[in-house]
Amino acid sequence: MSVSERFRRIAARPVVLDVRGLGMSFPGSAGMVHALHDVSFQVRRRELITVVGASGCGKSTLVRILAGLTAHTAGEVLLDGKPVRGPGPDRGMVFQGYTLFPWLSVLKNVMFGLEMQERGADQARSEALQWLDLVGLAHKADAWPHQLSGGQRQRVAIARALAAGPRILLMDEPFGALDPQTRSTLQEHLLQIWQHVDITIVFITHDIDEALWLADRVLVLQPPDAAHPGGWLREIVEVPLPVPRTREMALSPDYRATRERLESLIHPKPPATAERLPVFKLTQAGDEVV
Repeated sequence: MSVSERFRRIAARPVVLDVRGLGMSFPGSAGMVHALHDVSFQVRRRELITVVGASGCGKSTLVRILAGLTAHTAGEVLLDGKPVRGPGPDRGMVFQGYTLFPWLSVLKNVMFGLEMQERGADQARSEALQWLDLVGLAHKADAWPHQLSGGQRQRVAIARALAAGPRILLMDEPFGALDPQTRSTLQEHLLQIWQHVDITIVFITHDIDEALWLADRVLVLQPPDAAHPGGWLREIVEVPLPVPRTREMALSPDYRATRERLESLIHPKPPATAERLPVFKLTQAGDEVV
């Protein structure tokens, strides 16, 4: 399937998440702090959207509002046409930090949400084992969280979030604390899971390559400026790569061009007349590095 045909198919799917004029402000020591300003976008069923941006642009605030963990002060968030006014089972959340219950086994962690939905013990156990099998950790069902690696803990966290049957999975830099090799492996696992589960994903990251590798589209947030009192949506960039993806695609002209576009949006080059920092020479003559 061509990339253009794939995007036509995505556009024909129903909208799951509709964010309209979203704003978030709160009082600070020096006056009102504006975390987000007039953010609007839509996410369609089974899309995988990544959100990137420089520090202070409101990425984590956005995902917490979508999860219902933080209240917004302007605009609205609609999930399947219904306003989001607090946490709910229709949204799963995976954080950067490890959030498994240390007093529960791996299996019991995944069963937790199912038991909260009043599933019978046998049914909850059977479904939890299926989700653990999906993330490749069925053999760790009886282990304790402290016996797992960081990558394994996040895979269990993903299984626990998905087991409750959410409409959308929200991920706030879930692989940010992992080493590069483990992070790459988890990215592969996530794409495999996404291809086999009816789930829509919003994934927050500060890593441009991760955003490109995973996403159908990338949302670029910008920090506040003179025209925008809070973090704002600068651009939505379509990723011109087919699915399934291979690491060799990172060498393609389309990948490089899209990466350069994102880099220019997130880290624009300073003007040529930018003020230079003062320089103090702290070395002896004759040992210049250039």
